[in-house]
Order: sequence, then structure tokens, then C-alpha cells
Amino acid sequence: MANDNSVSRARYDFKKAMEEIKNYRGKGTELISVYIPYGKLISDVMAYLRDEQSQASNIKSKTTMKNVTGAIESIAARLKTFNKVPENGVVIFCGEVPRAGDQTKMVQYVIQPPESITAFLYRCDSSFFTEPLDGMLVDKRYYGLIVIDRKEATIGMLAGTRIKVLKHFDSLVPSKHHQGGQSSVRFERLIEIAAHEFFKKVADSCTTCFLDDILDMEGILVGGPGMTKEFFINNNYLHHELMKKVVKPFFDTGYTDESGLKELVDAAQGAIVDMQITSEKEMVQRLFREIRKTDGGLSAYGEDMVRHVAELGAVDTFLISSELRKYRAKCQCPNGHQFDMTVDDPDADVKCPECGSNAKVVSSMDLVDEFFEMSEAYNSSMQLISGDSEEGEMLLRAFGGIAALLRYRVE
Repeated sequence: MANDNSVSRARYDFKKAMEEIKNYRGKGTELISVYIPYGKLISDVMAYLRDEQSQASNIKSKTTMKNVTGAIESIAARLKTFNKVPENGVVIFCGEVPRAGDQTKMVQYVIQPPESITAFLYRCDSSFFTEPLDGMLVDKRYYGLIVIDRKEATIGMLAGTRIKVLKHFDSLVPSKHHQGGQSSVRFERLIEIAAHEFFKKVADSCTTCFLDDILDMEGILVGGPGMTKEFFINNNYLHHELMKKVVKPFFDTGYTDESGLKELVDAAQGAIVDMQITSEKEMVQRLFREIRKTDGGLSAYGEDMVRHVAELGAVDTFLISSELRKYRAKCQCPNGHQFDMTVDDPDADVKCPECGSNAKVVSSMDLVDEFFEMSEAYNSSMQLISGDSEEGEMLLRAFGGIAALLRYRVE
């Protein structure tokens, strides 16, 4: 359980850090990004930074020069804590970013990426350079999705919790009513030719969409109304390598557009193995079933209630929205009152709940990270719930993104 939690937390922290890093903009070209691959000597990087610091003395703007040299010094100080570069490399983002009014603050992120970086890179710009890391945010494992009937077809993919439309087709296959002036046999023949061409077109697009990434594909889910889906697969329109990935049985859906893809994923939950969206849906649906019980069942929701039952050791699984963007702050006011408070922004003003005076945030932690630590402290599981499903949206909207399944009922 602890290992699962640590993997989920690392993935969450990486994604959240990348969101923050991408949003920063410097006042000038003073935000530094350094990518250091495994095997690069720290001493070589330090020498490179000294050279860049020397060149920074030629920057005309004194403020920009000060900010750039300060960022380089901060990166060098952090690098001194490394004996060698970690296995996947390390990326450091550092620079002065604007705060409220004319103030700025120094930010620094040290990222150990989930995949290897291959080349050394130093860049100083008005925004951080994140392009080499962007692809690492995507769950590489995926299911191919096909919904098809004679009127239309949609190709998509399920990666993590996200359903993505890759291609949509409207067919030109005529409906099977008799056209005046043509023999019914000839007309049926034209329909079958048009259908055959439509199925070939869909199959060719499946090859384009899926074949290059087939090693990362868990399977292909096929759905639609009626028997067209069986005809399409059983008559070998798909590439032979893709045919090996088709999951059987096929699934009935009412639609063959984007909503049909969502129907397909819902219908195929039993066939989807270890995909994130399935476990998330099951957990939240279980929470709703418990809530509907007359005594509230084994459920708790809302931050205050979940904290209370956690302290009693009653939480089996925390269900926390990965879309939460809040912080748990330790605060102190001038009159000596100390308190913990959940805030949207740790840099914003905080009022003391006891005396109403302006309080100071002494320290703060990302709220989701705090719940990860609580789950370890109380030997509970932690399930992050994305906002990509209806269940995830409802958890965030109706329950503030914080709920729990319990080991036993708490009055």
C-alpha cells in the first residue's frame, strides 16, 4: 500500500509542479531551465554555470542582471547537494517571478523526471522551457476505442482517465429503402460496395492511429448498436496486428459519436484491466452507495469530517480530487494565536479566527500532499480521483474534492 501511495504521490507532484512551472512568466529573460542527463559530471555543469554567470554581467538591465545571477547562484547551491546526477537525470527551474504589486519572489523546482532526459540544456528566457518534459505527463498505456455502425464511426483512445477522440467519420452508405427506377438487387449491391469502402476507410484510419504505438496498447474495445461491429471485425477489415489486440465480446452502445466512446468505456469496465479510470469510478460509486444508506454507511465527506475520522483511525481509503489546488497552512497572529487553516493561496492575507487580526503563514504544504502523509500515518490507502469522469466532477463539486471510505462506522 505504501509503495502504491508513493508512486501515486510522485506522479501527482510531478503533474502539479509542471502546471505551476508552465504558468510562470518573468519580467524579462530571467527564468533559467537546466536539463542535466545521467552521466554528466556535476563539476562540468558548475563550470558551465560559472561561465554563464560571467556573461550575465553584460546584461544592460541591472534588475535582470541581478535576477539572472541570483538564479544561477541558487542553482549552483542546489547542485552542490548532489554527489552525482540521478538515473533519469535532473531538471532545475529557477528565477524571479512577479507577485502582487511590484514585488517578485524567487522560485526553484528540482524535478527528477519519470523518464530519462538525453541531452544537457541550459536556457534563459521569459518563461521556463518545459517541452522535453511535456510528453512525460501522458500515460503511455492506453486502450484503442472503436464505435461503428453503417451511418458513422468514431475512433478514440482511453489513456489513464482521459477519453480522446482521434477521428470521426460520417458514412455515405445509403439507407436500405428502395430507390425508384433502380432494381432492388442492383441497389443492394451499391449499398454493400459503399459499406465496404466505408469499413476500409475506418480500418485504414485505425492503422494510422494505433499501429505505431501498438506496444503501449492494452487492447482495442469495439462497440456500437446492432451487428455492424461484429461484421466489421469478423470480416478482417482491421490490420492483422491490430486484430490480435481486439477485446471480445464486443459492447452494445446507443451512439457512435463521442458520447458512444464514453458509453463504450462504461460498458467495458469489467474488461479493462488495471486502468486508472476504472478503479476511480468504482471507488467513487462505492462512496455514493455508502452515502445513500440511511445511516450514512461507511462514508465520510468534507474536509472537517474526513480529518476527524482519520484522527480516529477509521479511514480505509481517502478519496481525494487531484484537481484540488489548496494548501494547508500553519499560521500565527501577532497576539500569539497559532492555528492550521486550509487556504487557496499561502501568500494571501490570513485572518486569525480567534481575534480577527492579520496572521502570518509560517509554513504551508500542498493539501493533497498532506493527505498522502495522513494516509501513511494512519496506514490508509489513498485514491486520487481525476476530474475527467462524471464521478470525479461530482466528488469535486458536491464534496469539495475530499471524502473517505471507512473501516468502521463513526457516530
